[in-house]
Amino acid sequence: MRLTTKTNLAVRVLMSCAVNDGLTVRTPEIAERCNASVNHLLQVVNNLQEYGFVETIRGRSGGLRLAQRPDRISIGEVFRVFESGTPFAECFDPASNTCPLHSTCRLRSYIGRAVEAFYHELDMITLEDLVKGNCGLSALLEMAPRSPATCPSSQVAGQPA
Repeated sequence: MRLTTKTNLAVRVLMSCAVNDGLTVRTPEIAERCNASVNHLLQVVNNLQEYGFVETIRGRSGGLRLAQRPDRISIGEVFRVFESGTPFAECFDPASNTCPLHSTCRLRSYIGRAVEAFYHELDMITLEDLVKGNCGLSALLEMAPRSPATCPSSQVAGQPA
């Protein structure tokens, strides 16, 4: 299984907003810290806004911020939004399916159950679970420096305490 680039970028944007909770962050700043194209991020931000994950502020001091608390954003929901247009296998897309085994193949139902199990696991993870206490992530994504006392130096380097 491979996630789309849009899903990957969506989670990066959400983590950036969560790490910078209370601040309005700008897409170019996120792009720089996340090694992503601004144009790709703009498309992703548009989708995140459309589905109510972020709110955008227009104008000179504009940017984006979370529209919900991080503990209310399900990673499974984010993945479903961004992966919904990409069928797991050819046989899951009636419009393009050319598999001659489709009507008798049992593998499709097993794959369907496995994909649902995958999403079920992600449903139990919130955005807060990804960022809370993750000092290494905070060090990479913070837009405004915070008090150095919030993270032990060993955790900032990405090593558990």
